[in-house]
Amino acid sequence: MRVRPRSAARARRLLSMGVALLLATGAVHGQPWRIDTAPGTPPLDANAQAASAQLVDMVLARLPPAWRAAEGLDVQLAWRDDLPPQVHGRAVGDRVLLRRALLDAVAADGLDARATRAASAALVHELAHRYDSSPHGGLSRDPRLRDLAGWPRPPLRLGLRARHNAMTDRRPDAYETASPAEFVAVNLEHFLLDPEYACRRPALHGYFAAHFAWAPPAADCAGDLPFVEAEPQAQAGGEALLELDPARVWAVEYLFAEGNAQPMSRWGHSMLRLVICAPGRLPGPDCRYDLAHHRVLSFRAFVDDVQISSLRGLTGRYPARLFVLPLDQVIDEYTRIELRGLQSIPLRLSPGEIATLLERAASVHWSYDGRYRFVDNNCAVETWKLLDAGVPRLDGARLRSITPNGLLRRLVRAGIADAAVLDPPDRAVRDGYYFPSADREYAALLAVAHAAQPLPARDVATWLDLDPDLRAPWLAQAGPRDGAALLVLEHAAHRRLEVRLRDVLKRRWRLAAAEQDAAANTLHALLAAGDGLSRPAQLLDRGYGLPQQAERATLRGQADALGHRLQALRDALEIQGRAALSMDAQRRLAATERNLATLGARLRELHRASGGLQLDRIQQSD
Repeated sequence: MRVRPRSAARARRLLSMGVALLLATGAVHGQPWRIDTAPGTPPLDANAQAASAQLVDMVLARLPPAWRAAEGLDVQLAWRDDLPPQVHGRAVGDRVLLRRALLDAVAADGLDARATRAASAALVHELAHRYDSSPHGGLSRDPRLRDLAGWPRPPLRLGLRARHNAMTDRRPDAYETASPAEFVAVNLEHFLLDPEYACRRPALHGYFAAHFAWAPPAADCAGDLPFVEAEPQAQAGGEALLELDPARVWAVEYLFAEGNAQPMSRWGHSMLRLVICAPGRLPGPDCRYDLAHHRVLSFRAFVDDVQISSLRGLTGRYPARLFVLPLDQVIDEYTRIELRGLQSIPLRLSPGEIATLLERAASVHWSYDGRYRFVDNNCAVETWKLLDAGVPRLDGARLRSITPNGLLRRLVRAGIADAAVLDPPDRAVRDGYYFPSADREYAALLAVAHAAQPLPARDVATWLDLDPDLRAPWLAQAGPRDGAALLVLEHAAHRRLEVRLRDVLKRRWRLAAAEQDAAANTLHALLAAGDGLSRPAQLLDRGYGLPQQAERATLRGQADALGHRLQALRDALEIQGRAALSMDAQRRLAATERNLATLGARLRELHRASGGLQLDRIQQSD
């Protein structure tokens, strides 16, 4: 069945293929199956009969040769006035029923682009149902098509497909997610009638082209893939739109954040690292040193929090999206804030497989708005689904796992991930395959400070959590060497405190929705801005699939403006939020900042004194 919602956006899209359709005239020869008039069809006048015949010939001329040559697909066509509202067509066995108003529009306007596009799409849609349900088709039952379409195999359902399709953004027609059969019919419309389909949905275009061993004429596609970065202010220039050329991606690595004591983080976190070569560098091993250009694909629950509610995570109340983040930000987040090590393990993928994986990642980035569930739709499951759909060779590798460390073991066992790069550890750190937790660095710094003074804490966590007023006396009497170590630790304590207090504020304002003040309003605006960057389809009001060049100018302006707004809101929240903290929280924050100022001043004084002593010694030696 074909349902057509009435929308201005669809009406505008109907114009896109009119000129091309005008070129498709004349009867199709060698057709083994026929489209006849169904018995009992209300009679058509001469003008309507001519329009119907011409429309049928045009559509048949656009079908793939293998489809036209297939046997047993005879169709009886009827133009009807009694279809339900918004239903443009139905396929019942060998009968195709189309809305009579579509034909009347073609007859009245000749080969008007809009009328012809609507009628052609309806006819292709119902013929696609006929083809798909025949022995020649079966596309909607193909596991590969269902993976690409958004009905993957959940890891805990014994191979059964998900009922809900979460690829809900940037769709050519919302009706496509009603069922796999409707998905096939909608997408065959665009495969045959829209030259930009190859650019907007490259993986699906490749699937249909392979099935039919044929493809219609296609538009020239851009060589890069568009992504919107979730943290644009972290990169030079603050540009949110990343236009990624797959040829510049030298390697893809499984980026594994090691677990910690938090319940939601015990089994680690799964991500993919893109080793992107700097502009001007030829792709090769040296691209590993271009860390500022590397990006991370990370499936996360959109909460804008360090820790999330266990109950909401279990029940799927958080949105799950594919974030694109700078590598240096991810390293800082895990190693210095959460004190977790990062393993970056190369995946054995060919350049062609890297390209198809990136195409899939871009499609998911623009279309997917799922629900995070701690057990069966977490970061490991999402990463596995991305690898499975993006690299067909991996489909039979038995990679399904519900834990990030389990997925890593399966990748290594299958020979896809090369864990040998982690040994020996010092070389792994030097070559950028391992980023150690800062707790080791902090422990070494604390040991330096402890050797100079008998500090009241033997481990880093205890020292960082100590009341800042209790740390102050030890900072005030530090020497040059232990003072430098304590300054780094005090910065870590300040950042750790800020993260915790920000989390407290967010939980407080979410639980007390009625409590409205300036900081609460800023928080809500901040979350809305973050939502826009994490779900980039919201930045464009038309089009489907990957944004094309005509859309990117608008996209670039919208994304950059939202990125700047996000940073401004964060700055405002930092100021406004302090006033909403408890008196003790405000005191601890102020005391930590006072410690930083005091220790910084002392180190500068010690440096000047040391410099003066050196100058005196030089003058005496002269």
